[in-house]
Amino acid sequence: MLIMTDITAEPAIINISCYKFVALDNLSERRDAIRAAANQCDLRGTVLLSSEGINLFVAGSRQGIDSFVAFLRADPLLCDLQPKESLNAYQPFNRMLVKIKREIIAFGHDDVQPGIRTSPKLAAAELRRWLDEGRPIHLLDTRNDYEVQIGTFRNAVHLDIDHFREFPEAIQRLPQSMRDEPVVMFCTGGIRCEKAGPWMESAGFRNVYQLDGGILKYFEEVGGAHWDGECFVFDQRVAVDPQLRETGTTQCYICQAVVTLEQQQLPEYVAGRSCPACYRSPAQQQQLLLVQRAEQIAAATQPLPGSRAEQNRRPLNVPQRCAGMTLLDFLLNLHPQTGREEWQRRISSSEVVPAEPGRGRRARRVPEAVPLSADRMVREGERFDLLEPHVVEPAVAASLQVLYEDAELIVINKPAPLPVHACGRFHRNTLRHILNLVYFPERPHVVHRLDANTSGVMVLARRKRTATLLAKQFEQREVQKTYVARISGHPPADSFRCQLSLGAEPGPGGVRLPDREGAEAETVFTVLKRLPDGTSLVEAVPVTGRTGQIRVHLWALGYPICGDPAYLPNGITGENRTLDPAEPSLCLHACSLQFRGPAGELLTFAAVLPAWAQG
Repeated sequence: MLIMTDITAEPAIINISCYKFVALDNLSERRDAIRAAANQCDLRGTVLLSSEGINLFVAGSRQGIDSFVAFLRADPLLCDLQPKESLNAYQPFNRMLVKIKREIIAFGHDDVQPGIRTSPKLAAAELRRWLDEGRPIHLLDTRNDYEVQIGTFRNAVHLDIDHFREFPEAIQRLPQSMRDEPVVMFCTGGIRCEKAGPWMESAGFRNVYQLDGGILKYFEEVGGAHWDGECFVFDQRVAVDPQLRETGTTQCYICQAVVTLEQQQLPEYVAGRSCPACYRSPAQQQQLLLVQRAEQIAAATQPLPGSRAEQNRRPLNVPQRCAGMTLLDFLLNLHPQTGREEWQRRISSSEVVPAEPGRGRRARRVPEAVPLSADRMVREGERFDLLEPHVVEPAVAASLQVLYEDAELIVINKPAPLPVHACGRFHRNTLRHILNLVYFPERPHVVHRLDANTSGVMVLARRKRTATLLAKQFEQREVQKTYVARISGHPPADSFRCQLSLGAEPGPGGVRLPDREGAEAETVFTVLKRLPDGTSLVEAVPVTGRTGQIRVHLWALGYPICGDPAYLPNGITGENRTLDPAEPSLCLHACSLQFRGPAGELLTFAAVLPAWAQG
């Protein structure tokens, strides 16, 4: 019996599904013949072939379906195919596929062979009679969770599985009493039960039946008696009701979860974007993203990228002030500490080469072949590379943490020691290189910096226009930066201010010193706690943004920061070097940052204080 659905002006599309477990050979030839017949009949859908049989679900016109079924039945092995039919107002499949598979229904156990032996089948009318009479039976739903969610037999047991391959393990969790009591299993069209039944019998279930033809045959023959909800189908209809009519249930484009009409009215459902199953609030999305970034950072830093010996290409960019200089003079101007003889040697030995093409929109590739001439003139915007030997870079702290991220901004908690940019011995073991790996193919824009030995909050931009906006705020002193430091000594005042100009260029050891003729610098300090060991925790708010000004100001006041290798007690200076992660850390941490976002909103971010600041 075929139950008619409501058909409007459009021609009716016939949907059929059927299967048969039978030993098939010559699979490639069968596939080609079936594909040709299906295309000739203008059908769409899927036919699965394997050595264990055939499984199909296709749709088309009445004439096309009848012709195709007649073609299949002409094969003596398939002469008794009995398709289940339903009607639809449109074609529910996108294309016609005929595939050769290992199994026509994936189960993973070759010893189950329904074509040879399967469990007893119970007709739909007989099951309804049993249920009407209230017979003591167990209804077992063998389908996946997402199918069960939208409909099943009343009081049925389901196995909480995501794939039919999980069935053998799942039945071990069923009550022991079910092994001696009648169990009627069911699935959409019956094919899964053909394998599930023999497996249950081998597992000790002694009274197992399978619903003949599955749920769809039950609907076709007896309607929806004892059934609650809809039945999931594997085509664009998604679900049908007991009259075999398409319902309004759909599937989420993002997570493929089944979404009922009622769920489609919820605010969590946005077609093509989310559903109640996969919807995440902005806070939840942010948390999931941060977890993902943490995993990506771990993958990029374990091992550290600089732990492998590789040749580095250090960029050498010609600024306006060096335009018209010789190559040698430009290099000396850029890095005078290297010395003329060493730069001459590097040029002659082809360690200074034209920049690789494509690095930056305005990059001008040096045209001539290497070796370059030391006395050639350079132009503004030209780029060269300094080739450095294959070396393993010193270790750095890799506990980088993304605190916040959106389409415009990345806010991080930078560990220390970790250089921000390539410098000295560091090229790949740098913040910039690590973030380029994590965000590839993006290259986040660094708009401000922290010293290699300073930890704490930094903001980066994902777009150039955002980088420009943020850089302008830093230049105009509109960004509020707050640091915490642990210093030697107990300042007598609870709050104090230092206004001490700093030299523009570093002196011996890379140390910057106070200079009356230098750039003005100002920092406001507040004592947070005076500790028994003779140190103090202070808050530092820089009014200006000179390089190293907090360290220099505290040192000049007689309260050097603990762990500072450059500014030592008693007015002594050391070397401004990047510390080894095993050494005591510099006790300076950028604890908060406040600025305006791209939309003008005021944003504040804070980083957890390090252990030395918990004192």
